[in-house]
Amino acid sequence: MARFKRHHALPGFGLTMGFTLCYLSLIVLIPLSTLLLRSAGLGWSGLWQTATSPRVLAAYKLTFGASVIAAGINGLFGFIVAWTLVRYRFPGKRFVDAMVDLPFALPTAVSGIALTAVYSANGWIGRHLDAIGIKAAFSPLGVTIALTFIGLPFVVRTLQPALEDLDMEVEEAASSLGANRIQTLQRVILPSVMPALLTGFTLAFARAIGEYGSVVFISGNMPMKTEIVPLLIVSKLEQYDYAGAAALGLSMLMISFVILLAINGIQWWSQRHRAGA
Repeated sequence: MARFKRHHALPGFGLTMGFTLCYLSLIVLIPLSTLLLRSAGLGWSGLWQTATSPRVLAAYKLTFGASVIAAGINGLFGFIVAWTLVRYRFPGKRFVDAMVDLPFALPTAVSGIALTAVYSANGWIGRHLDAIGIKAAFSPLGVTIALTFIGLPFVVRTLQPALEDLDMEVEEAASSLGANRIQTLQRVILPSVMPALLTGFTLAFARAIGEYGSVVFISGNMPMKTEIVPLLIVSKLEQYDYAGAAALGLSMLMISFVILLAINGIQWWSQRHRAGA
């Protein structure tokens, strides 16, 4: 039997792989390598001292803590939003679906100013929170609100295709076998969409730890209290401390890489566990 050669729309593996490596090197690897080269001038002791000063450690705690909380909130409510958009028909559905992408369209500085105006002590929402003793703007809570705002689309847009692929007959079969709504959610729906949910969580978290524009206004930028790491990096750049800024950027890159690697490991384990089951 004659063999037919498979033709691809794009050129062969060698050319495409070469282009891929060249593109990634120019866009990702070479720019990131400059962080190491710039911070090398400080030496290991200077790098460690810069990256572990009390002010920087406080900024780490706020940045990563608020990012994890915001990504977790988006994971919960993003699932509800995606479920509503996929499973129900209602007036204004297209408008609500378009509103999900609003954080993508708005410049981050504009969203930061808007959030500050709404959640400040005299804002529409902030005045009611302030009346019960909750300070939203110029506090860690304000940072979390801003990071939640910019991270929601990542979770919703990642979950929507997974929910659309989930056949409703599976839920009906679970119901016919005696499963209640909670059991159906735990044993049928969540295992099916968990990889997409973890991916959305990861994207929202990664977006949050590098956010600057929407946070810088609502945080108040108080050292040791509401100061985030990206703000410290910008401050060092304004002071022409390029080595110090590169050292902080390198530390953020390493910590973020470890966290994202751990999340991807959990996702891989979840997929393998599901396949084995």
